[in-house]
Amino acid sequence: MTTTTLVDPARLSREPRVRSIELDDLTITYVPDGAVRLKPGGWLPAATAADWAEHRDHLDDDGFLVAGIGGLLVERGDRALLIDTGFGPESHPDDPANPLLGRLYGGELLDSLRRLGRTPERIEAVAITHLHPDHLGWAWSAAPGETAPPFAHAAHLVAAPEWEGRDLDAEPRLAVMEPRVRTVVDGEEIFPGVRASFAAGHTVGHTTYTITGGGRRLIAFGDALHAPIQVTHPEWSCGIDHDPVASAEHRRRLVEELSCPGTIGYGGHFADVVFGRAEPQPDGRFTWIPVA
Repeated sequence: MTTTTLVDPARLSREPRVRSIELDDLTITYVPDGAVRLKPGGWLPAATAADWAEHRDHLDDDGFLVAGIGGLLVERGDRALLIDTGFGPESHPDDPANPLLGRLYGGELLDSLRRLGRTPERIEAVAITHLHPDHLGWAWSAAPGETAPPFAHAAHLVAAPEWEGRDLDAEPRLAVMEPRVRTVVDGEEIFPGVRASFAAGHTVGHTTYTITGGGRRLIAFGDALHAPIQVTHPEWSCGIDHDPVASAEHRRRLVEELSCPGTIGYGGHFADVVFGRAEPQPDGRFTWIPVA
């Protein structure tokens, strides 16, 4: 049995808090906005009831996978980049008929940023991993009493294939972002020490961001992985992956990368273990070990 033994088990099933790491002159911080309860049977349909019995520490008391929703703040002196913008000021209760999602809420990101001493006006660009609402909330929503989204002054960086493949019928709020969108190409440096890499599978233009500094790198892998258990079982694709086969292939390569020396991963939905590394186990699989 492969299990996460080097972490307080409570962290695997609770909402994440602010956590930071440093790479040389870069400070990288998880900024909470909210959370969602994922229904494991629908979200990771290849996993069986026996699998979840074996990995019960990854579920909360009600049997949900707890997934954080937020952004990743990358600071270099006075300069700052935000990767993803949370879900925004929305909240949805659990719908028993929905096989994927339980309670979902956002709205905390702006307050979280201010507590870190970084107002939205002091963020020069927003980088998007993919065009799902839980990553775009504050890109199209205004704060109460305001008329424009908080990052309306900033360029919104989106992979060219992701933006070209957008569906305004399915998500008309993307039109709010359009005047600020700048498409990026695979391998482009979007901020000092930060490069975009296309990693299709979850969506057609899903993007990871690799941040380097001080001889180390951090891979912000977006929704290539939704939960730490997928580090152990990369063959478990998400129920809403655009291409489950491609996403599984990418996950296997990604987990290998996350086990390399000097490499840290950032999983924005990884409960309260958002920063970590993949540690090889005797059975040939890997387990997620938090580093912050």
